[in-house]
Formats: sequence, structure tokens, C-alpha cells
Amino acid sequence: MSVVATHRRCRIRRGGVISKLLEEGTELYWAVFSIAEDSVPEGMPKDTLKKEFLEVAKSVEIKETNLFVGNIRVRRFDEKRQDILEKLVEYRNEIQPDLVVAPSTLDQHQDHQVVARETVRAFKNYCSIIGYEMPWNMLSARLNLFVSLEERHIKMKWEMLKNYHSQSDSCGLRSEGVRRRQFGCFRRSVEAE
Repeated sequence: MSVVATHRRCRIRRGGVISKLLEEGTELYWAVFSIAEDSVPEGMPKDTLKKEFLEVAKSVEIKETNLFVGNIRVRRFDEKRQDILEKLVEYRNEIQPDLVVAPSTLDQHQDHQVVARETVRAFKNYCSIIGYEMPWNMLSARLNLFVSLEERHIKMKWEMLKNYHSQSDSCGLRSEGVRRRQFGCFRRSVEAE
């Protein structure tokens, strides 16, 4: 399975699903196209978010060889669209995933739109693609897949998120922001993503 993320923290949006798949023995690959150096809080080293991402991957025992970390500037993905597509095709040919998780095609963030479109172009004839929602970037949503989670998956997601020390005041980086109970009702489970 491959998780394709635009920015350093986007992929954690599906942290519960990621923890469940890892528990089931899925080999996971992560591609992150930006470490968002322009978004690092003032006074912190520019590579803070990259270090935090690598710490997250290490905390869930993702091999460093299964990671791709790009350095495209935030809000400049459209200028690098072809480079992104070529990297995704290279990635596809190298790892041949069964499933790719990427931003939703309904996401309104300009960088997420580029990654979503190029992910579809690169993988549509090769594997299943799931788009994850980030509600604050969407005008509407197509909620048609829910994965039931146990408390241990939510705890692992929280442990991953806690590695983002520089983002501790961000939305979703408080323990109550990690809970996905509103979707649990669709799956008749306590939690779902």
C-alpha cells in the first residue's frame, strides 16, 4: 500500500487506517511531496517538519527505504505538476501497490488538487485509489468508504500525531481532535475513518 501526501502532516489524516493496516502486516510506503519549510513556526529550523515526519515513520517502524520526501514549496505544486506525475509513475513502477491513499479529488487546497489529479493519472489503471477528506478544505464530500477502528488504532494515530511538536496548536493535534466518532455510526463501530 502507498500513502501519497501533499504536505508533511496530511497523511496522518488517515492515521487510524494506517495503524490498522500496519497491524495487519501491510507493507507501507509514504510519499510526501513537501516538508512545508515555509510553514515552519518562526524560530524553528527549516527542516523541523521533515525531522518530525521521519520520527513518525520511525515510530511505526516504516523502513526509511519506503519513504519519499520531496521539497516542493507550499502553494507551488502546479508549477511542478509534471515532476510530481513522473515521480508517481516511477513510484508506481517500483513498488506496484495494490492500494494508494491520496487527497480527495474534491479537496479545494491547490496543492492537494494537483496531487489528487496526478495520483489518478499515475495509478488509475494499476490499483485501487482511495481519496481521504480534509473537511476544512472541502465544499462537499463523497463519504463512501469507512474503516472500523478499535481504540488501539486511535491511540497509535495519537502517538504518531504527538511527534509533530511544531504543530501542537494545530487543528486535530489535540487528543479530542483525533477521535472520529462521527463516522463510527456508519460502520456500527465506536470509531471509523
